[in-house]
Amino acid sequence: MTAIKGRKPPWLKVRLTLNEDFARVSKAVKEHSLHTICQSGNCPNLGDCWGVGTATFMILGNVCTRSCGFCAVLTGRPLAVDWDEPWRVAKAVKLMNVKHCVITSVDRDELRDLGSRVWAATVRAVRALNPNTTLETLIPDFKGDTKALDEIIAVRPEVVSHNMETVKRLHPIVRPQAKYERSLFVIKYLKEHGIRTKSGFMLGLGETKEEVLELMEDLREHGCDVLTIGQYLRPTPRHLPVERYVPPEEFEYYKEVGLKMGFDMVESSPLVRSSYRAEKHVGKPSNWFVPKLNFVVSLHKDKLQN
Repeated sequence: MTAIKGRKPPWLKVRLTLNEDFARVSKAVKEHSLHTICQSGNCPNLGDCWGVGTATFMILGNVCTRSCGFCAVLTGRPLAVDWDEPWRVAKAVKLMNVKHCVITSVDRDELRDLGSRVWAATVRAVRALNPNTTLETLIPDFKGDTKALDEIIAVRPEVVSHNMETVKRLHPIVRPQAKYERSLFVIKYLKEHGIRTKSGFMLGLGETKEEVLELMEDLREHGCDVLTIGQYLRPTPRHLPVERYVPPEEFEYYKEVGLKMGFDMVESSPLVRSSYRAEKHVGKPSNWFVPKLNFVVSLHKDKLQN
């Protein structure tokens, strides 16, 4: 992979929002000793989301057992499980008066249950203190362990998300400890158990249009309801380089194609991240069917060049 040279294009520039909501979220996170993917993942939308009073909580610590090439979260040996964390998250949600709560986590491959019991405890705690708050859980693949997935299914979050992150060919580079087929299985297993499903991936890592369309088709065939597509931004020089800044019109193209494939919702623009404005993604699961991708590609083949 070769790093792209030059400044970021104007459509990737963001303005930090510093207001009372931003200060309130920042204070709640600090006082309850919580982690957010907004901070640990160097999210470009931190100011925007915190400025409207929303944040994505990250449970099970802030050290991950995996070393994905795109992710800014620390890799190493995590601390012991903190069983008080679920209630701290729940109290922070109540303090912040969050209407829709998004929770994610690091991978905890060293744990026998892969962290799934803490996940379930966190959902129960949030619901106990915040009965009117809806929930999205952005989960790891749990190594495809159905017992771990059953822990999530049992507490019935309104949305369960698991990100593919990139196309099949780039998986060994971008997500070396994950498997493309295993992540698709996670989506399918959740869908088969009546869960509203969601996934997301990045552009700008060297993927082709055909590979992106194949990924979208695979997700739809495995029952994904909601799709998010955003631009990969290199968090540090130690991470994978950006090969291309994808213009907004290409994101719009993929949104049009995705809706024609049958995705219930498609969020696709350069600064979209999986949990960005996630409150819009709550709803009933869409019909699950195998898309007619050949028709879709034919319909749009003249609109985008590789």
